[in-house]
Order: sequence, then C-alpha cells, then structure tokens
Amino acid sequence: MRVVAYSIKSTEKEPLAIANHKKHEITLISNSLSDETVFYAEGKDAVVVFTDDNVSANVINKLAKLGIRYIATRSIDSSHIDQQEASNQNIKIASVPPSALNGINEDGLPMALATETINNLDKWQGQRCLGDACICARSCGQKITLDVNAKFGRDDK
Repeated sequence: MRVVAYSIKSTEKEPLAIANHKKHEITLISNSLSDETVFYAEGKDAVVVFTDDNVSANVINKLAKLGIRYIATRSIDSSHIDQQEASNQNIKIASVPPSALNGINEDGLPMALATETINNLDKWQGQRCLGDACICARSCGQKITLDVNAKFGRDDK
C-alpha cells in the first residue's frame, strides 16, 4: 500500500520503520495535513494522520479526488476527522484501539502507536475487518454478525 504519513515527529520515524518491515511504501513528512499540504497524498492509497491534523470535510474531499481510500490516525481519538464526509466519500477510517495501549508506558508509546497503525494498513491491504480499530460503521460486515449473534443469544464472533 502506498501511504503518506503527516505530522511525523523524529521520535516516530524509527518505530514506524520497524513496525512496517518494508511492507508498505510510506512517505514520512513533518508537515501537518491541511488544505495546503493535501497534495502530498497524490498517488497514495492511504494517509496516516495525528490529532493536530486538519481532516475537515474540505480536506477529505480533496483526498478523495486524489484517490485516497483510507485514513488511519496514530491515536485513539478520531474526533479530528470529519467522519460523515469520509463516509460520504467511501473513505474508511481507523484509529488505535484503546486496549492496545493498556500497560504501555510513555517510552513505549511511539512503538505501540506505530505497530497498531501498521496493523490497520495490513488489514486494509488484506481486505480484513479492523475490529475495534474501525471507525467506519463496521462496513466490513462485523457489526451485522455481532448484532445477529446478540439477537439469538450466541457468543461466537
């Protein structure tokens, strides 16, 4: 998968490279995502963002025109992303599931965030459901399965 990662800090470069294992073609840039920097996403499949990035409806429309199909945030918070507009543009969104950070100290945080972000890219590339990392209304069908199981009192997932 071809990816551009915005707002990369120096402490994130090595963890992302280690977690990636050269699986995805990732361009790391320190610029935050905005109307002025959206052009870096040209020719990419996905963007990786952080909480300070502007992922407004306007930016999402520009990303969609560039062919972006996925937005992964390197955080547990996805409120900085206009989720409705992403859905309108058929762009899937993922975050880091809070459970992935349980027991992680501050020193281990960059590696944990990088690992979960790369896991999300891997699952998208393999067309697998992201589970708890999914922010896109479970369009992969997992929600339907869980709802049916709950209705009939089954516990299988």
